[in-house]
Amino acid sequence: MAKSDLGIDLGTATFVVYQRGQGIILEEPSVVAVDKIKKKLLAIGKEAKDMVGKTPSQIQIIRPVQDGVITDPSIIEEVLRYFVKKAKSKGFNMYKPRLIIGIPALTTDVERRAVKEAGSRIGASKVFLISEPLAAAIGSGIDITEPNGHMVIDIGGGTTDLAILSLGGCVISETIKVAGEAMDQEIIKYTKRRYKFLIGETTAERLKIDIGKAFSQEENLEMEVKGQNIKTGLPSNLKLTSDDIFYAIKPILNEIINKIKNILEKTPPELAADIMQNGLIVVGGVARLRGLDKLISEQTGVRTYIPEDPHLVCAKGTGILLEDIELLNKVQVN
Repeated sequence: MAKSDLGIDLGTATFVVYQRGQGIILEEPSVVAVDKIKKKLLAIGKEAKDMVGKTPSQIQIIRPVQDGVITDPSIIEEVLRYFVKKAKSKGFNMYKPRLIIGIPALTTDVERRAVKEAGSRIGASKVFLISEPLAAAIGSGIDITEPNGHMVIDIGGGTTDLAILSLGGCVISETIKVAGEAMDQEIIKYTKRRYKFLIGETTAERLKIDIGKAFSQEENLEMEVKGQNIKTGLPSNLKLTSDDIFYAIKPILNEIINKIKNILEKTPPELAADIMQNGLIVVGGVARLRGLDKLISEQTGVRTYIPEDPHLVCAKGTGILLEDIELLNKVQVN
């Protein structure tokens, strides 16, 4: 493949772009801003996310990939065009690039076809699709072509994808619509209920990332945030702790743990033995939550591993496939 080729992870929380020969060149929030009256795309990525909660009525903030579903293929086309334009602005030759696009496990045949057509319309010479759990496994360093079972748990923004992999494919693959964004909502509700204090989505996400923890024995950190005091109606500050975040997101963590156990119970004995030997691999943005590996290990009895930069492994997987056309042909989604 040529140096202009790109690997793209269309995640529910983050879009990540991998340039062949360069590595990760772009990492942007999966958010766009649209002018509803003029029907015009105003901003993509960080620029759009900075507008969340601050826009006039005619500007709508849209997540093009929500709950593992591509909500608007026409916006995905604009997002892909933006990625290619960004790569060009960094000095890369983008003449008829080939694209490998990681797509959510829940995407339908119609959505997959729409993504491929969008890639073709922006000038790609060829568009390959790969399921995100497979791309994440490859990016984590797993040889998925071996007759050896691995379990990958991808906890992203809108969904948690769970997959048992062997011989280049998914033996079991399930998705639940709870993940990082559901945790953010629980933090908002907890803060309102416990402290009579209103915070926004961006603040809740920052609390989760900066001081959040999944295991009660992790260090208890503090963070002061700005918001609105419900009693006075006035802007105010509030100091929250890691324990607050732990108790807020515990229901979501329990739901994810229960699903992991459910998948393990359904796994054929030979593959279950492999998984006990190989351990569980946890990836996605939420994998950065302190103590998550300890929690899953304690609750399942299976060793749990979190690779370096777990939120980037899907894009890294597309990067590996850019170099290995034989493997790509085996694992691409038709």
